[in-house]
Amino acid sequence: MSLPLNPPFRADHVGSFLRPVYLIQARDRHAKGEITAEELRRVEDRAIAEIVRFQEDVGLKSITDGEFRRTYFHVDFLRRLGGVSSGEPVAVQRADGKTELAPPVISVVDKVRHVADIQRADFEYLQGQLSPGSVGKVAIPSPTMLHFRGGRAGISAKHYPELDPDFYDDVARAYGDELKSLAAAGCRYVQLDDTNLAYLCDARMRAAASGRGDDPDELPHRYARFINKVAAYKPEGMVLAIHLCRGNFKSTFAASGGYEPVAEALLAEMNVDAYFLEYDDDRSGDFRPLRFLPKGKIAVLGLVSTKFGALESKDDLKRRIDEAARHAPLEQLALSPQCGFASTVHGNDIAVAAQRDKLKLVLETAREVWGDR
Repeated sequence: MSLPLNPPFRADHVGSFLRPVYLIQARDRHAKGEITAEELRRVEDRAIAEIVRFQEDVGLKSITDGEFRRTYFHVDFLRRLGGVSSGEPVAVQRADGKTELAPPVISVVDKVRHVADIQRADFEYLQGQLSPGSVGKVAIPSPTMLHFRGGRAGISAKHYPELDPDFYDDVARAYGDELKSLAAAGCRYVQLDDTNLAYLCDARMRAAASGRGDDPDELPHRYARFINKVAAYKPEGMVLAIHLCRGNFKSTFAASGGYEPVAEALLAEMNVDAYFLEYDDDRSGDFRPLRFLPKGKIAVLGLVSTKFGALESKDDLKRRIDEAARHAPLEQLALSPQCGFASTVHGNDIAVAAQRDKLKLVLETAREVWGDR
């Protein structure tokens, strides 16, 4: 089988990596006012140049900046949209008695708009580090992140007395402006990171959505239409993917459940080019939802865990790819880790060296299954 002309590649990845210690220390110093933003950016530049070399040395074709300029995969982007506000992280008690830091709450306090380029300068630096043949990928949070966590109560009733269509249209237009900005800088591969559609596979999360006044059966279809509004602005030649995540904070997870409750809306109704789907353990259910995958689109199977260092069996990966191919054509499938290695600056419970082992396993398995990378 031939390599897809555009990403996603047969062996791909979600994008974030464990931050090097010197970068974490620099971020702490900046937070204390000991170094300037410009000094911090120079440290980030060094770390990004190193992670680009790492990805290329491993053999990946899609290359990210590791999200090294972010604290959280979503907050850092969303708070830079006009009309969006965020609080501070708060300590919360988990069911197992441990305390963890919950990300800041995002609120819509005014009309949402694109007031400045958000990722362009970061992408331009990334692009400048790439070798010929590498494709730079930018991951940004899904627009659904502005709705699901707070629901109607998290969006200003003064500025949006009705959400449909004004709120969805404004957010889509802001995202469209960002996509155009990235395309003008040469970016042709963008990934939307979405926890909310995966959360709607979980009975507890569905009940919580109902408690906020949303219909969990209707919401996936509404979100498909929402993302389609963004996709309508996608510049020609850009590949738009979506990644579903059930939680990835410090090797924990927030939701469980197979994709069946959202599969039709996600795969048959959403106008994106590719889907990165978590399938690293039993929490993700079986592959039957892939029957909704339309021709011409790619499902990237996240069969390799980024939460723990134990290396999966190549034979098991091949067996599971065969299982998936009973429900969607093999030529429409690809392979990746289930998530990034560090969706937040805190990172996962995995050794730095394990990142290379996991990615090499993805590459080797993909080459043996599809005959390419």
